[in-house]
Amino acid sequence: MDIEEIQLLADTHPAWRLLRARNAPLVLGFLGRVFVEENSGALAQSELTGSLEDFLHVANAGRGAEQQHTGDARAYLDDWSAPEAGWLRRFYPAGVDEVHYDATPALEKAYGWVTGLRARSSIGTESRLHTLVDLLRQMVHGAEVDPATRLAELHRRREETDREIAEVETGQVRVLDGAGLRERYQFFSSTARELLADFREVEENFRALDRAARERIATWEGAKGELLASLVGDRADIASSDQGRSFQAFYDFLLSQDRQDELSDLLARVQSLDAVDVEPRVRRVHHDWYDAAERTQATVRSLSEQLRRFLDDQVWVENRRVLDLVRAIEAAALDVRAAPPTIGLEVDEPQLAIALPFERPLYDVRPPSQVDSELPAAEVEDLDTTALYDQTFVDTARLAEQVRTVVPSRSSALLHEIIELYPLRDGLAELVGYLALSEEDLAVELDERREVTVTWHDEDLGERGVRMPEATVRRG
Repeated sequence: MDIEEIQLLADTHPAWRLLRARNAPLVLGFLGRVFVEENSGALAQSELTGSLEDFLHVANAGRGAEQQHTGDARAYLDDWSAPEAGWLRRFYPAGVDEVHYDATPALEKAYGWVTGLRARSSIGTESRLHTLVDLLRQMVHGAEVDPATRLAELHRRREETDREIAEVETGQVRVLDGAGLRERYQFFSSTARELLADFREVEENFRALDRAARERIATWEGAKGELLASLVGDRADIASSDQGRSFQAFYDFLLSQDRQDELSDLLARVQSLDAVDVEPRVRRVHHDWYDAAERTQATVRSLSEQLRRFLDDQVWVENRRVLDLVRAIEAAALDVRAAPPTIGLEVDEPQLAIALPFERPLYDVRPPSQVDSELPAAEVEDLDTTALYDQTFVDTARLAEQVRTVVPSRSSALLHEIIELYPLRDGLAELVGYLALSEEDLAVELDERREVTVTWHDEDLGERGVRMPEATVRRG
């Protein structure tokens, strides 16, 4: 890259602009947790505003007055979604009147770069070398057209497999040590996170093509057949492009039930290894892949929807004048999208305020009230007030946050498995707090046909337990 290209990125790229922002820790800390770590899709303004208010309350605790973030949560979201920022995408979903927000690829890039600055206890190179060598073998073998060469490679693989089978039959089982397992798990974890970030960028590329199709439809003045041929060509270009073919292959891979079962089984077996410290986000990473792929697929489907709407408009709309007016409004909206005019709107009072003289009440002399402030003396009783101070407060916000950390969106998990990851601090009161969660995106269901035992440690009474119906926590 030459200096001019670097200077252009420094001046225009939203990710670079985010890293230079004064409140970059606040933006990366909140949006990175919500949209990257939790892999959330588009969120409504009310939901995201509430989460940001809670985040600001926790972030400002213990800070001096000059270091606190004193802005309004909704104002922060408006600033972060402004065109000059470009860290959030602000839009209205179809059939919904409330504003929704979604992260942009620039936020993913900035957050990934910042998280990469953290010092790593160990840097593995062996697993990456094996992966690179395997990729080279796949490319060379996949591009080979000579049958004899391909047969020789297949025979070599079979000999390696036969040799390993013979070693296992004689009891010589070579297993990876703890360092090798941890190295390969770190490589898998980083690649899984990079894959989620790539999905958001692919979705943005498809959305740009969709936006271009909308603009072309709104400003088209030629024949319908020419525009339809152009739109169909764009749709074919998307499907035949490198990222289109790669995405479709990945999506078909995820839709395979056998592949999903294999991924679930492999992840479960990796989590059971003592040498690997499993990250909470990687436990159900294949479900996060599916959610991200489904959002990208929805963006691709929207381009096909534009074709259908275009045909419906041209065939069924009888009043051509109405259609021309709509197209003119859309074209005008596109012209002022980048630089909206600063105009005001004055609205006259819709009605007159009428006050009749006889609506006023007449003067009413009210008798004075008799107040007796002398209270009879009551006997003083000795009460045990220790019970007033021996109370337990259960932080339901913490419980809901723990559930969201384990359970991805639109999925479920067993409550006793969540408690195994986050042991009960307040005993039975905290367990009741889980069952009484009233968040909008969380629901707890009890299965009376099954019974489980939940245990915890009490400092005074030792190990305690309770038998209860099996509870399932569902996240919307």
